[in-house]
Amino acid sequence: MSRRLADILGPELAVPPGAGELVVSGLALDSRKVKPGDLFAALPGVRTDGRQFIAMAVDNGAACVLAPPGTDAPVPVVEAREPAAALAAIAARFYPRQPAHIAAVTGTNGKSSTVEFLRQIWAGAGLEAAALGTLGVTRSSGRTEVGYTTPDAIALHQALDALAGEGVTHLAMEASSHGLKQHRMDGARISVSAFTNLTQDHLDYHPDFEDYFASKMRLFTALAPSGTSAVVNMDSDWSARVEQTARAAGLEVISIGWRGRDLAVREITPKPASQIIRFAWRGAEQLIELPLIGEFQTANALGAAAMAIASGLEAQSVFAALERLTGVAGRMQPAGMTKDGAPVLLDYAHTPDGLDKLLRAARPHTRGRIILVFGAGGDRDPTKRPAMGAVAARLADVCIVTDDNPRSEDPASIRAAILAACPGATEIGDRESAIRAGIEMLAPGDALLIAGKGHETGQIVGGRVIAFDEPAIVARLLKEREGRS
Repeated sequence: MSRRLADILGPELAVPPGAGELVVSGLALDSRKVKPGDLFAALPGVRTDGRQFIAMAVDNGAACVLAPPGTDAPVPVVEAREPAAALAAIAARFYPRQPAHIAAVTGTNGKSSTVEFLRQIWAGAGLEAAALGTLGVTRSSGRTEVGYTTPDAIALHQALDALAGEGVTHLAMEASSHGLKQHRMDGARISVSAFTNLTQDHLDYHPDFEDYFASKMRLFTALAPSGTSAVVNMDSDWSARVEQTARAAGLEVISIGWRGRDLAVREITPKPASQIIRFAWRGAEQLIELPLIGEFQTANALGAAAMAIASGLEAQSVFAALERLTGVAGRMQPAGMTKDGAPVLLDYAHTPDGLDKLLRAARPHTRGRIILVFGAGGDRDPTKRPAMGAVAARLADVCIVTDDNPRSEDPASIRAAILAACPGATEIGDRESAIRAGIEMLAPGDALLIAGKGHETGQIVGGRVIAFDEPAIVARLLKEREGRS
């Protein structure tokens, strides 16, 4: 695939002198992956500046460079004051095909489940649908890992082009604060957008909460076209501001939740493996049985339903589809149970709010004790650690503090920050040993929740990723326990 440089720059960028007929064969952000004829995007970053690697990119065959004004290079330089936004626009022209309907979901928690539920609803209606986000690219035929909630602009537009080429007409995708602030999603043609909730996260990257909020809101203010629908869950402290922002951007707001006006939750009745939900859709009472546990899954499922209706599906068929939903990997995922019926559940909860929602979701379905195994990630917002410890101390019956992904930090110091706010917790640094201890404690009526890693299959310690398949580990440890009984 090759494109004339002049064709992919568009009207907002000037073609470098003498490069009017230059042909670009590819796009690259990593100088090590540059191939002959590529455009190399030398973007200023948080930790490194891409301009440091221009020489390497040229040595590898870069035909031109995208960079801030004033950058010198031995090949033509496309100058852009906002090079990240310019790269997204270039990528959208280089990879021009996109699914006809793209739904984007932002918020702190619930994005992965919401986009996957929307994909399932669309697929159940006979549409060629896919979901893109933390779990990778998911289709009815299976899942492909991508490694990021929101891929970089080049990878994203390459994926959109490929999915459209494979016949996908409906795509549900996550919109992370990093991806939105860094313009990775710019150029994606959004037809419906949504907000789940907003709580503390990523303050290691964002200078303050207002910046985090503003980054999320770019979905509504910069990406979603005026006149399209925005589904807003009204049960977050920030929901009123989100609704105001969306309306000011010319979007048609569909409000949902306990405080929703368009889709209002009336009552939730928990059952052992499901929940009965009574709600009103624009005044008409509805009653469904959702085959998932946890009130937060109700919010995710109803958010997906509202987006599906906004995309053109008939409301009653959408609500019927909710009764056939299947859960997402690593989100309240059943990993096994003891012979006495005590379940072990895995969840990706890694923020104070996520942990709060997980524990509150499990309580109505648990007759005995909730035993919680959890930790916190290294090289991330340290203020989350005592907050998570306080949530665990308040809502779990037994707490075991262990390692999550310590990355470059000292694991013991991370655990100490959690334990300071979680008196009475047991400290077991080795994650498998902590899980074993939790399983050994299980009595009839209890539930073991293992939080933090969810769908992840590795543990990041220092600079290494150590294989850590939690479902397989749980299955083996349960088998060992049953073998001794």
